[in-house]
Amino acid sequence: MKGVVLAGGLGTRMYPLTKVTNKHLLPIYNMPMIYYPIQTLVNAGIDEILIVTGGNSAGDFLRLLGNGKEFGLRHINYTYQEGEGGIAAALSLAEYFSDNDKLVVILGDNVIERNICSAVESFRAQKDGARILLKEVPDPQRFGVPVFADEKIVRIDEKPSAPASNYAVIGIYMYDHRVFDFIKTLKPSERGELEITDVNNFYIREGKIAWDILEGWWTDAGTFDSLQYASNMVAKTGANKL
Repeated sequence: MKGVVLAGGLGTRMYPLTKVTNKHLLPIYNMPMIYYPIQTLVNAGIDEILIVTGGNSAGDFLRLLGNGKEFGLRHINYTYQEGEGGIAAALSLAEYFSDNDKLVVILGDNVIERNICSAVESFRAQKDGARILLKEVPDPQRFGVPVFADEKIVRIDEKPSAPASNYAVIGIYMYDHRVFDFIKTLKPSERGELEITDVNNFYIREGKIAWDILEGWWTDAGTFDSLQYASNMVAKTGANKL
């Protein structure tokens, strides 16, 4: 199983902090943001990792991370995303790296208190399909929201104005090799992006998706408020606990 950290985009919501650097290089308490998703994958036993980045600061990732020795890795792979095309478009750049293996994909601004070891082990045992992680949140309209019926997820609504549940699909996704075939069929949304929610809905329609509820706190650090929240929570409770 391989890991992919999606750390591209221009971070325009966080100007002027991102005027001269990539959002994922901003500090969260005492470490750069990108350290947290990498450590999440390493803690789950994943030692083949691809960083998808972009923008004018892509070279800074190489200077910061090098070959991954700081994380106990022998090597980190890198690829470059031109422009902004959405999460699914960024993931499509990992097709060659995946080599038909299963993937654990994590957004570069996601920070968790504990770990995903149990979910990853369940996905290893899962014959095929996808696996997602859910978390109950006070503002589900900011995220992809699962719609349940008969204890099954029947679809995921992207940023709905009237959420069908209080759960958010957090930015950690697990896919079999068919994910790239699904991405190739996508059309841009109204935002002009290839949406990862559309990919997840492909698997739902096939009846090939499973999910787990994430334990401990979680946040994305993609806004000024959530960046501050992440720093405060890491300072208070720590992160990436095994």
